[in-house]
Amino acid sequence: MSQNTPGHSRGLKKTHKATIAGVAALGAAALTLSLVPGNGSTETEPQALHTSQKVAWSYDAGSPQAKALAASVTDQQSTIGLKAKQEAAAKAKAAAAAKAKAAKAKAAAKAKADAAAKKRAAEAKAAAKAKAAAKKRAATKTAASRSVTRTPVFANNLDGWIREALYIMDKHNIPGTYHGLHKNIMRESSGNPYAINNWDINARNGVPSKGLLQVIYPTFKAYHVKGTKFDQYDPVANLVAAANYAADRYGSIDNVNSAY
Repeated sequence: MSQNTPGHSRGLKKTHKATIAGVAALGAAALTLSLVPGNGSTETEPQALHTSQKVAWSYDAGSPQAKALAASVTDQQSTIGLKAKQEAAAKAKAAAAAKAKAAKAKAAAKAKADAAAKKRAAEAKAAAKAKAAAKKRAATKTAASRSVTRTPVFANNLDGWIREALYIMDKHNIPGTYHGLHKNIMRESSGNPYAINNWDINARNGVPSKGLLQVIYPTFKAYHVKGTKFDQYDPVANLVAAANYAADRYGSIDNVNSAY
């Protein structure tokens, strides 16, 4: 029976287990292998390593084991790098989404604020318009009320009829005076608002002269002034229509001193 001396290589017949102490770099590594001979056996088995039994092997970068190790390290680095890139991309995407969401919210808030401001402006404009319209109506009503208040009350007699006729004539720019109306009234009807001429040429033609100033119907109709009664016998309407006709033909009722 032969025994193998520790550290002697002739007794090795199988590949023995090895322990990798560490790798400092891909270009160099230290491998330690410890072999202990079997007890009376032709084969050896791994035993506890002793300092005196360590064998140092040189690292071969071209060996399959080294290549596999380098490939494993490269794969791990690639995986780590890819994961880092993916995480960075995810963070960037999340940040962009958050920024877009914030911008959208800001735009929506601004649009809402603008719409509210526009609505307030429209309401203010409508309120101002309504206020102006109400003010105008109130002013018109007040003016009408004052106008009614200022309208004088005329007596229902010859003096009152003349004065009321002059009041209306002044509004319509029809010339004439109290004296001009009065003198022609006294000549034509003696102040009788129901006077009628049934014997002159107008009567024979079917259009007799009527009223204070003896106006025939065609003349009364043509020169009637709006706002007075459409009645030849109405004293005020008769005077104003006759004065309007006299102003058109003679310049003024004051210029009439005979039948006209």
